[in-house]
Amino acid sequence: MTHHIPEGLPDRIRHYIDGEFVDSVGGETFDVLDPVSNETYVQAAAGQKADIDLAVAAARRAFTDGPWPRMLPRQRARVLHRIADLVEASDARLAEFETFDTGLPITQALGQAQRAAENFRFFADLIVAQRDDTYKVPGRQVNYVNRKPIGVAGLITPWNTPFMLESWKLAPALATGNTVVLKPAEFTPLSASLWAEIFREAGVPKGVFNLVNGLGEEAGDALVKHPDVPLISFTGESRTGQLIFGNAAPFLKGLSMELGGKSPAVVFADADLEAALDATVFGVFSLNGERCTAGSRILVERSIYDDFVSRYAERARNIVVGDPHDPATEVGALVHPEHYEKVMSYVEIGKGEGRLVAGGGRPPGLDTGNYVAPTVFADVAPDARIFQEEIFGPVVAITPFESDEEALALANDTKYGLAAYIWTNDLQRAHNFSQSVEAGMVWLNSNNVRDLRTPFGGVKASGLGHEGGYRSIDFYTDQQAVHITLNEAHSPRFGTRQATAPFATANP
Repeated sequence: MTHHIPEGLPDRIRHYIDGEFVDSVGGETFDVLDPVSNETYVQAAAGQKADIDLAVAAARRAFTDGPWPRMLPRQRARVLHRIADLVEASDARLAEFETFDTGLPITQALGQAQRAAENFRFFADLIVAQRDDTYKVPGRQVNYVNRKPIGVAGLITPWNTPFMLESWKLAPALATGNTVVLKPAEFTPLSASLWAEIFREAGVPKGVFNLVNGLGEEAGDALVKHPDVPLISFTGESRTGQLIFGNAAPFLKGLSMELGGKSPAVVFADADLEAALDATVFGVFSLNGERCTAGSRILVERSIYDDFVSRYAERARNIVVGDPHDPATEVGALVHPEHYEKVMSYVEIGKGEGRLVAGGGRPPGLDTGNYVAPTVFADVAPDARIFQEEIFGPVVAITPFESDEEALALANDTKYGLAAYIWTNDLQRAHNFSQSVEAGMVWLNSNNVRDLRTPFGGVKASGLGHEGGYRSIDFYTDQQAVHITLNEAHSPRFGTRQATAPFATANP
């Protein structure tokens, strides 16, 4: 297999602080690998506390002295639409860089670039059309909400679909008038560096967008602990989320966290089986299985279980695994050798916990690169590690159930609660099950179609708070209540009575 290397790769990846590309103050760097050859293709600047301090200072200046927070919503919206235009115009290049950096199949990377543009359009429109509440007491009082941007937002993003997930935070943070410091995942810094060029060309004032690359333990940690960063939006693992929660506590920061998932897809006997197969195969094997909302536990009603498992396994065995740059590829290479080792260790654990019906190792003919054959385990018990723990790769556990009650108990039997997918044609069951399942988001007879107006987030170990639509606007703004009395203000008149003797007692 020839190794595809995109044209125009940078000779090094630098930070972007106060409108300039810069190296780390102390000159620190880290290696960036591509997941097909697993060889270092570039060095990236490794941000330390000193670099975060410079980025935050630039963002703070741009917030307190610069034009961005004071622009009219329409003016900011115009800039956001220009960003969307530029992303769309360079979507092929973005996708090529993203695929090279992450190992995601090129067709899926292209879709993510287009979604990134749509995120900017959506928030550009939302801030222009935004309305805030007014509460009137006729003739007496008017109370209204005055929204204000909060300041410097720290954005910490993951390595799966990095460009699109960065846009999910950047668009609302900037739309509402905040300034930002973005710390992208160290495995995938390539596409993030393209934001700097795009924002500069779109007319984002300097200091409004700052980018510091580096490791979570260094750059990410310094950002979370910086006293001038009142907001942290984080997407990543639940363990890291707990760490961030603890480190942000002394500063009482605003936190929005979208964490891990082990989402159930529940298939009842009365479901449209072909549609359920399409969705559940795509739902765990798209994006290489490296997606937080993956339906990685499939619960199937006993009467259709054997038929479902054999058809599912056949589909999984026929998935095209190969060069991420080939448009025919359905599953590419996992992001990094460390992650590959983790996923492969779960494949080995699964062999002792379930019945292997597809995959189970490296696909034949792909001897180098982080390739994992789409792997399916059937008859997985709920106490199995592959049922309980997030694998974040092309590995799925299938478990039978007898009754609606058992299906619900199995669905809720993990620490996570991000998404749930339910396949049934019984209207009553569909709604009752949806409302009882412990998940922040439920898809009924549909597969993870996002409406940007709806809240996105999870319950239990899957997150804290919601973003999406107005919830993003709420997170990135302070809602100040302003009260005004329309007639005379009547207050009890303390301190106007005649003083009496301090210990005088009233006689009956």
